Amino acid sequence: MPTPYSYSTTYTLDKAHFDECYTQSVIPATTLKPYYKGIGLVLIGIALIFTDISLYLAYFFVGLGVIEALNVKYHKAWWLMRQMMSKAASNEVTLTIDEQGIRTHSQYVNSQIRWTDIDKIKETAKGFLLTHRQGTSYVSSSCLDAATVAYIRSKKRDSVTD
Repeated sequence: MPTPYSYSTTYTLDKAHFDECYTQSVIPATTLKPYYKGIGLVLIGIALIFTDISLYLAYFFVGLGVIEALNVKYHKAWWLMRQMMSKAASNEVTLTIDEQGIRTHSQYVNSQIRWTDIDKIKETAKGFLLTHRQGTSYVSSSCLDAATVAYIRSKKRDSVTD
């Protein structure tokens, strides 16, 4: 009887890790579509300037539109800053991959994704994107050995793919 597969490692949730997670999981928009909300808010604010409604409300909408556009423009920097300000940042995480699934454990996080809950495994240049019932998670290959990468790839063949 073969022994069940199990791999465990630790890594630190630092800026380089969060940057890799973002760049491997977020597809940058190349169109103006993400800016539509900000543009719409600015146009509403400009339209309100020419009405009898308070100018404060008009300027509020213009300011809100500008903030929304800046949010789109600097999304990565904003996301990285929020992650680095979280209490989980700079803490060590234990990653365990076994027959049941993928488990992460730290002082602030204790989660498990079962292989049966994973709908899709997509391999990126630096890791794996796991689509499951709760959302999408990223596992970096930099903290995995060759046998574990091969094990996840074998699970990829078992899961539903495009």
